[in-house]
Amino acid sequence: VQLQASGGGLVQAGGSLMLSCAASGTGSFFCINIMAWYRQAPGEQRELVARKVESWGYANYTDSVKGRLTISRDKAANTMYLQMNNLQPEDTAVYYCNANIWTLERGSVYYWGQGTLVTVSS
Repeated sequence: VQLQASGGGLVQAGGSLMLSCAASGTGSFFCINIMAWYRQAPGEQRELVARKVESWGYANYTDSVKGRLTISRDKAANTMYLQMNNLQPEDTAVYYCNANIWTLERGSVYYWGQGTLVTVSS
């Protein structure tokens, strides 16, 4: 299984970006249990930004992004998204997608995407 993240870039403060994370290699029988986005700013530890557990039916967000970022998923496209609005310079970081995926071949495993850089200018 591979996760391919994309959509990062340079944006001015107040602008928007949508990150995508496409899953491939899952085979015909699979289940995405948890999907999440993390970020890591320069010199900082990686932090959880948004997470959605499928069985919960709702998502949770770190306080600093509540009301501005939205995690979602297109099941048919095996793709998860992070819509980011009203971006601020403190949102500058490398964003990583993460998912817990069950497959017939490997069981339940956490996978990481390769990261996509978001830079917000003031």
